[in-house]
Amino acid sequence: MKILITGASSGIGRDIARKAASRYDELVLVGRNEQSLADLQKELTQQYPVKAEVYVTDLSNYENCVKLFEAHKDVHLLVNNAGFGDTGVFDKTSLEKDVMMINTNIVAMHTLMKLYLGEMKKRNSGHILNTASIAGFFPGPLMATYYATKAYVVSLSRSVREELRREGSDVTVSILCPGPVATGFGKAANVDFHFEYYSASSKYIADYVMKHLPSFYIVPKIEMKAAKLLSKFLPSSISAAILYSIQNNKVKK
Repeated sequence: MKILITGASSGIGRDIARKAASRYDELVLVGRNEQSLADLQKELTQQYPVKAEVYVTDLSNYENCVKLFEAHKDVHLLVNNAGFGDTGVFDKTSLEKDVMMINTNIVAMHTLMKLYLGEMKKRNSGHILNTASIAGFFPGPLMATYYATKAYVVSLSRSVREELRREGSDVTVSILCPGPVATGFGKAANVDFHFEYYSASSKYIADYVMKHLPSFYIVPKIEMKAAKLLSKFLPSSISAAILYSIQNNKVKK
């Protein structure tokens, strides 16, 4: 079986690849950093009897998403993981970065999900894991665009899950909803996570993912499970005020 992982050059994607290498016959490692992907490919093929292919591309470009699908249609598990964030007051952050974030976190995720879902439904088998975030259940002042992109991932995945259920399909969908993760995300998003107690390592997240597939909600750490539950009852005005204070303390000064 083949697993395709976007955002595989670092963080959660890289550690999911490490966990998957012992379970899958073939891996497709997708990302923009060719050297990091090549290093991962060498590591995995030396440790496991697995075929690992590097696919270097920028998924913020829609056409590159289509080309990736055309090159690798026979995927059993799609890990839709590529994404990044940014921090700051909405009208003062970079519009160019916002658009690239939307193209990566939403358009690429949507495109790959739609293309691979159609292919999987033809075979009536396969699984799609979309990396969302606990952020997808809350408003996110000072990280407004990022939170909105993850809310899109949550909403789309919920809707597609119900469609598959109604069709009686054996194709399944999951959403990964971690809280803060100790990866390069913080540097790219211009944010420092000061509450280390609540954060998790990408290795921990990858272990949790592989243990809990194919559950729909994959929410590592009890604190994040509690936050997801709280999102159902806490008025958005109150959660927005709380999250503003939290984000304001995290923004790099």
